[in-house]
Amino acid sequence: MPSVAVKLYSVFFKFLLKQRLQNRIQSNPQQPDPFGITSRPDESVANSNPSFSDGVATKDIHIDPFTSLSIRIFLPDSALSKPDSKPNTNPNLGDSDLHVLRRNSYGFSGDVESRGEEESSRRNSIGEGLSSYKGYSPAMDNRRKKLPVMLQFHGGGWVSGSNDSVANDFFCRRIARLCDVIVVAVGYRLAPENRYPAAFEDGMKVLSWLAKQANLAECSKSMGVKKLDAHNRHIVDTFGGASMVEPWLAAHGNLSRCVLLGVSCGANIADYVARKAVEAGKHLDPVKVVAQVLMYPFFVGSVPTRSEIKLANSYFYDKAMCMLAWKLFLPEEEFSLDHPAANPLVPGRGPPLKSMPPTMTVVAEHDWMRDRAIAYSEELRKVNVDAPVLEYKDAVHEFATLDILLKTPQAQVCAEDIAIWVKKYISLRGHEFSY
Repeated sequence: MPSVAVKLYSVFFKFLLKQRLQNRIQSNPQQPDPFGITSRPDESVANSNPSFSDGVATKDIHIDPFTSLSIRIFLPDSALSKPDSKPNTNPNLGDSDLHVLRRNSYGFSGDVESRGEEESSRRNSIGEGLSSYKGYSPAMDNRRKKLPVMLQFHGGGWVSGSNDSVANDFFCRRIARLCDVIVVAVGYRLAPENRYPAAFEDGMKVLSWLAKQANLAECSKSMGVKKLDAHNRHIVDTFGGASMVEPWLAAHGNLSRCVLLGVSCGANIADYVARKAVEAGKHLDPVKVVAQVLMYPFFVGSVPTRSEIKLANSYFYDKAMCMLAWKLFLPEEEFSLDHPAANPLVPGRGPPLKSMPPTMTVVAEHDWMRDRAIAYSEELRKVNVDAPVLEYKDAVHEFATLDILLKTPQAQVCAEDIAIWVKKYISLRGHEFSY
């Protein structure tokens, strides 16, 4: 069972969430706000910090002048090492730790032996790179390591949460360090100010923006640009508009190895973006989605599963409150638990499942939505998509992404397990780890 602290915090969390959802329903705007909002004033946020105080630098970018859509970039200091340095396959896992992952009928069990704490001194090899780094304007040359990019979508039941919340900032920093990737956390528009499909469209806008950034960076190279100035470096794109090259991505990002990671309702967005990326094909070049991670996805359906019946009053997000969230997110005339945004297994939801990228699913033992997530993974495996499920014992919904509050041992283990699997698809040397 979850710890006493988790149970107590769950009671407090559900009380506040119920009040907030009811307030949203009562103050439901009659007219949508096209610009929208990406965070609530009652949520604690973490300021961006371009220094590497804990091994990860961050900065915020507002990428759409017509909406509130924004991103937070998490750049690990491993990007400052030279590309010929020996790759750090997993900074927190030694070879002796790999045997502790155990298979279950879905994939791998999260009931894993305790591992060591994160190493605080694991990046002594950066050398002169850190001291010479210009913060917002890194040198654009071949002397810097290129890292894969992970597009992250936060949770919050469509109506709350943000990419710069304290909990999401903590989680993204951990993932950036463990996976050795640049994390781009998406601040999509929240409901009910912006209902479906606003959040889904924002996810796809960011992926398209990344593709544009990759092309602009390539243009700057062909024009003989040696250095990027974050304040005045612009390139005229094919549409005739001036666009700024994002220096961190241009200098350190490898968008041919892009991973999607969605948390709770963010997993629904990630799955939508993955589908659209498959349909777009080469139109997104050079961006290539090579894998996705769905963490306790917000999937529902009109025919209840066993877990939806047995765990309806589960911790944190119970079924009754999730139904309120869906009513705030879906337009009234479209409300259905079998809406394509809600149920991943409804007929006619393209593209064919066999075209989907490798998909890891994380589920918690005490989450009422777990069975439908497992069912979706099973359908992917039937068409030969690599789709393991990691199920964590005694865990609750959002256990890994609320770790700054819950402090559960499963959270660190989950992040390490994600890193091991993701590196199968983002490694330059091939599949370091094979199951």
